[in-house]
Amino acid sequence: MKADALNGRRLTVFCEGPFTGTPESATVPPEPTDHIAVWTATLDALRPKAKACQATLDPTEKERMARFRFERDQERFLLGHGWLREVLGMYMTCSPESVTYSRGRFGKPFLEGHPLRFNISDTKDAIAIAVSKDRELGVDIETTSRKVHHVEVGQHYFTPEEIAAIDEAPDGKRRFLEFWTRKEAVLKASGVGIMDDLHLLRVNATVNELRITHPEFIAMATDEYHVRTWNVGDEHLISLAVESAVGEVRMFGG
Repeated sequence: MKADALNGRRLTVFCEGPFTGTPESATVPPEPTDHIAVWTATLDALRPKAKACQATLDPTEKERMARFRFERDQERFLLGHGWLREVLGMYMTCSPESVTYSRGRFGKPFLEGHPLRFNISDTKDAIAIAVSKDRELGVDIETTSRKVHHVEVGQHYFTPEEIAAIDEAPDGKRRFLEFWTRKEAVLKASGVGIMDDLHLLRVNATVNELRITHPEFIAMATDEYHVRTWNVGDEHLISLAVESAVGEVRMFGG
């Protein structure tokens, strides 16, 4: 569909949830032919893998990790990307260190010539990885106890409808984080990543009919995204965005 930044184009975002997400155990993941898999784990659970993760990162990843100023951020990168390699290696039946990524225009990683699609997100104490076959997706995880000035941030990044929904919610901060993870998941699914004008992307209703004007988003987004949100335990929210109807989602723990 052709469009320009002045006139924009239509985008529909379908939203469901939040539901309760309960990860199941899986040492050998089922083939993702008829479902989407969401893997999630806390950093505490992943720390025993730290040495193995260090051995699997490629030089580019090690360079990126070294750029982080604080040790806690380096650790989160190490555990997240090392675990990502482990998960993808299980699906691809290869060793974690042999997984080779390419990157899209704005840095979204992908597997060249392979039908597996994936995305990764981290928050201060947890990681989420989404995997599917042949369908682009994006995932975002947030810690509900994180400190955020949700009223101030909402005024800058959210639509009037979303701001009203947050104001009316029994727990405004949690509703804010639900919307935030949905927005990030959609942008990550498109390959654009975070952009300044998040207020153009509305995710508070079951069906959100939008007109987008951001040039890169126009160029890279599909015509619709389907978003599902879960509460995972008391501390985490996860949103998944897929370019077609979501269908079955299975959640696995690390």
